[in-house]
Amino acid sequence: VQLVESGGGLVQAGGSLRLSCAASGSAFRQCAMAWFRQAPGKEREFVATVNWRGDAPYYRDSVQGRFTIARDNANQKVYLEMNSLLPADTAIYYCAAKIDRGGWVEEADEYTDWGQGTQVTVSS
Repeated sequence: VQLVESGGGLVQAGGSLRLSCAASGSAFRQCAMAWFRQAPGKEREFVATVNWRGDAPYYRDSVQGRFTIARDNANQKVYLEMNSLLPADTAIYYCAAKIDRGGWVEEADEYTDWGQGTQVTVSS
């Protein structure tokens, strides 16, 4: 699938942003979808994932309770609602896809399709 992210921007600490990922391609409904992020000088890290049905999300500990991942299969979109943002959340955020074979996958190498990324900057 082809993926295009949008919704990034500059926000103050404590604020909110909603990222969107538009997918094209017939395989979308077979895919587990995920968000990753990469801060300057750091490796890409897992943020959240959701299964093909959209009923089993999973988050990294540091965003649990603040971020929500959701998908709209009819419109082939994935969202990341981010609340109570911290300066530590500053990064380029990437949408990623892989065929859903069950379980939650955090390893970036397991994902086959990636968007170009969208910048999120949280000021203190």
